[in-house]
Amino acid sequence: MKKRGVMEETGIPLEVLKSDIHNHFKLFDMLEPLLQQPPRFEKQLKFQILPEMQRMIIENYYKFDDCVIREILGKKLSSKTRKELDDVSERSRVNLKSCRRQFENMKHVFKAVEEMRGSLEQNVQQSFLLPIELARKYAAVVFITSNRFETGKKKLAYLEFDDFAHCANLMITNWSCASADCQREDMLDVDFDRDFLQDLKDLKILLDRDLIDEHKGITCRNLKARLSEKVCNDLQANFKTLSRSLVNIACNLIHSKELRDLFVDLVETFIETCRGARLCYDDVRCFLEEYQQAVKSMELIKRSNLQIYGTWDRYMNTVSSCLLQLYHI
Repeated sequence: MKKRGVMEETGIPLEVLKSDIHNHFKLFDMLEPLLQQPPRFEKQLKFQILPEMQRMIIENYYKFDDCVIREILGKKLSSKTRKELDDVSERSRVNLKSCRRQFENMKHVFKAVEEMRGSLEQNVQQSFLLPIELARKYAAVVFITSNRFETGKKKLAYLEFDDFAHCANLMITNWSCASADCQREDMLDVDFDRDFLQDLKDLKILLDRDLIDEHKGITCRNLKARLSEKVCNDLQANFKTLSRSLVNIACNLIHSKELRDLFVDLVETFIETCRGARLCYDDVRCFLEEYQQAVKSMELIKRSNLQIYGTWDRYMNTVSSCLLQLYHI
């Protein structure tokens, strides 16, 4: 503060500035236990703090650096991980004390809301009085941690926290027991809708030789009106690989191991194929749109009388958005 010219602006002596800073540290030391339970902090009468100042203190205390949480994401919130915070601090270039605060807050929020019923996001927001955006980030962390998603593999190193948070929040909204489509009331929002995961196995019909040829024909025909001839030829050559990737991922999500490896599978089987074909973001977006819509025009599906359209859209709406978020070039 002295270097920033505070003393010249205010005319106060250095000793007074030191004393004031010291008092702030003492005050925060007394406030910190209350910050473990923000509703209690909000109602306390011992310290005269304006409501807007209370909200600012709570938000700043629970705020985190995305690069720090990215390093911790997917790991068990155990003493072993806590011991690794020296390395996290070094890699993220964030002060070790700050890394420890962020880790402890992450662990505290996780334990508080993991087994709560109701909206995961609202539970975080109401339990810790956080702004909606920060609560949504914590909800994503809780969901990823609870379901033990693999996020540390080398192939995923290019992904940032926002990439995982985007996908996690989509899965909470559309694939978990929080989804409007979920009929089960005995499960928590951190749990996947097992009925939906079971229904995804019906999509295996799309791997039938005749069906995959029809699917390919409709998709590629519609893409010709939107993309260049070269890109269409590349997508046509890679269609079966891309389609098998998406359908196999869907069919295998019922298995815990495959569910945990979802991000790895999306990158290894779909994204790397698109990169190999040198497709740009818009090429991939157009393909996913036409690929999803083509199923509704397939005569063999209509004749089979299988009720897969709702399951297909529920799956593809989320997985397409995830893939586009993860598709960094």
